[in-house]
Amino acid sequence: MTSERHLPSARRTRRGAVLGALLALAALVLSACGSGSGAGAAAAAGGGGGGGKTATLKWASSFFPAHWDPVVGGSGAQFRILALPYAALTRTDAKGDAVPDLAQSWTYNSAGDEITFHLRPKLTFSDGTPVNAAAVKNAIDRAKSQKNSALFGDLTSIKSVTTSGDLDVVVHLTQVDHQIPLLLGERVLQIASPKAAADPAKLDQNPVGAGPFVVTQLIPGTKVLLKKNPNYWDAKNIHIDNVELVSAPDVSTVVSGLQTGVYNFADLAPSQAKAAKAAGLDVFVQPGFNASNISLNINKEPFNNPKVVDAVRYATNRQEFVDKLTFGYGKPTNQPFPPGYIAYDEKSANLYPYDPAKAKQLLEQAGFKPGQIKLDLVISKEDPAAEIVQSQLAAVGITITIKINKNWATPFFAKDLTLSLYGTTGRDSAAQTLTAHFGPDGPLNLSSPYEPDGFEAAIAKVRQTPLDAPDYPQILQAATRVGLQSKALVFTYSSPNLFVKNKAISALPANPAHIDWTGVTIGN
Repeated sequence: MTSERHLPSARRTRRGAVLGALLALAALVLSACGSGSGAGAAAAAGGGGGGGKTATLKWASSFFPAHWDPVVGGSGAQFRILALPYAALTRTDAKGDAVPDLAQSWTYNSAGDEITFHLRPKLTFSDGTPVNAAAVKNAIDRAKSQKNSALFGDLTSIKSVTTSGDLDVVVHLTQVDHQIPLLLGERVLQIASPKAAADPAKLDQNPVGAGPFVVTQLIPGTKVLLKKNPNYWDAKNIHIDNVELVSAPDVSTVVSGLQTGVYNFADLAPSQAKAAKAAGLDVFVQPGFNASNISLNINKEPFNNPKVVDAVRYATNRQEFVDKLTFGYGKPTNQPFPPGYIAYDEKSANLYPYDPAKAKQLLEQAGFKPGQIKLDLVISKEDPAAEIVQSQLAAVGITITIKINKNWATPFFAKDLTLSLYGTTGRDSAAQTLTAHFGPDGPLNLSSPYEPDGFEAAIAKVRQTPLDAPDYPQILQAATRVGLQSKALVFTYSSPNLFVKNKAISALPANPAHIDWTGVTIGN
């Protein structure tokens, strides 16, 4: 028997409930800041905002893409911008469920090791090339094999891809994996025209997709102009005619830019939220999976001693990060998921509470005198979080020297560093998030090939469990619990997805970690 997935059914509403707390927080913030939900009703009536005038989104972004080839760009924060010209097989809704995008449905075989995506008919990329099974196969194959792909590590469950007719894409898996509909969304597999992708270097600065907008001009690193794509499958619900996207200037100038109309939408530093509110702008939080951590390499001294690792755990005062860095918008966290999310493990909520006295005791037991441990904390740029780490570890007798390496990514991903910091935007697939942090080949695991005992079996069980199975939440949370035994990461705090907009822009859908322009209007 096969199981087919269309739009979420009644039996899948359980997953929505577990995100309730997260979405309720976003709703409260939106309400408190006066976001114009009334304009959202106008969206249902169709047409652009402003009584027939051209609706232009003027967006200042601090995560302007360096790469516009989605295979190279990866699944960091820039995927939110690449989602303007590109679409994917699936996307997520406000509940965090996978719902149709270019694929209108999907079917697993009875064994769970093969999934067929059924594409919408008669779609084209912005260069006129058909959106068909061959194009999707090309996108997956390229993501797995292109030399500079940032995505191949996310696709290890995919053995091969074949086509069945013009509109059916058959994905053959290396294992039973029910996470694939979540995995192959816009964070990991935004699909480019195969004709344009034949020249990856050109595609990297001339994006060609099948998303809601089409790029008309691109100045690398600075500015991009887009117009509405009339051939987008859901074009009737896109009410923005043009997008002017610029790389954000210094954070202190964003608010004045919105006040003067240079922009009408921007991501916002928490330090600027008070000024934005005082200026009468809408400041709002989009729910997300952001989490920062201290990364340790247990393959190098002194972290090859478990007592030293535990000392760092107990020396970490998470509330200090929140108070000094997020201006009240963030939350202390010891795991990569927010409370209320399906993968959040309540049983692990109080692991390693702040206890500097215990940290000192552990260092003494490990044979280290105060000041004897001296370490370099290597980061990519100036970061006040590094100074907090430096101060907290100094308080228990560990001396930290902060070193900035603009090419930090090379030694970090080569696992050559001893101590560093990392922040992640998470993934739509919770299993993928766990694997990235705790798996033996996880890109965010500085201690590769180390993994905590039992993790491989726990994550395999997650993949083997259908997303709508009654015991899926418990199995997923058990895997989180095992992963958090890792000695390679100490989670510190979560920062918000904080945005500011002119009140003429209606409220955005509260999709976790995404920026979705469906139904959004821009009035006068």
